Amino acid sequence: MNHAHDNSSGSLTARTFTDARRTATAVTAYPGQKPDTLAAAYAVQDQAISLWPDRIAGWKLGRVNPPFDAQFGAGRLAGPIFSKNVWLAVEGAPTAFGVIDGGFAAVEAEYILELGETAPDRDDWTPESAAALVGRALIGVEIAGSPFAEINGHGPAVTASDFGNNAGLILGGEIADWRDRLAGLTCRVLIDDAVIGTGGAAAIPNGPLDSLAFLLNLMNRRGRRLEAGQLISTGAATGVHQIFIGQSAVADFGPDGRIACVAVRAEGEST
Repeated sequence: MNHAHDNSSGSLTARTFTDARRTATAVTAYPGQKPDTLAAAYAVQDQAISLWPDRIAGWKLGRVNPPFDAQFGAGRLAGPIFSKNVWLAVEGAPTAFGVIDGGFAAVEAEYILELGETAPDRDDWTPESAAALVGRALIGVEIAGSPFAEINGHGPAVTASDFGNNAGLILGGEIADWRDRLAGLTCRVLIDDAVIGTGGAAAIPNGPLDSLAFLLNLMNRRGRRLEAGQLISTGAATGVHQIFIGQSAVADFGPDGRIACVAVRAEGEST
């Protein structure tokens, strides 16, 4: 395999996606060579992170469904969440988020784990050991999004290569007594007042803390560290719900609160 070609293709992919995100321009075909492993996808993701002028505020986890989980050797994929794309939900006022016209967007109800301490370097994390790093848990909505409308149609490596299909995170309130309650929490998502998904923490394979343990082990392999204060969006609790410009969504977490948001047309920077 010609690695020089792979690397230049990867940098073309990273540059095309980051330029498209910055200018809010749709990408109609996958730019460059599609990565055929998650390692190759994360190499592209790392190049894109280095091109993006913002700091990482946290990470999102997405599910890799069968048969891809066996093919790619992982049941989850990860992508960065950047600080300028973290919004605090305000009671009674929906949070607006930008959607690239002609791209992809979705809303996902998620349980967010905020790290209370920086993770030591190790590669043997379990849900139990990972739990000790968590300072608090919150309700949230991950905004999935990409300039490439077909981001989810070509397998998990393509999804991972473009920031893991993340476009932001809306943070809601803290979950009281989360260590005792997490496993039993439920939620639902409405788009334009119609319920389109129900679920909860039990819908995430082995639960949200397993997502964190997976991420810690992955980051160890990638030579990255999870830091105190970072926000981990642990996976879609009711599914991935596509949303279009002009539509509104509500993630309803019952006694733990609700988050309202509205999709607006993304305004890009001019080049």
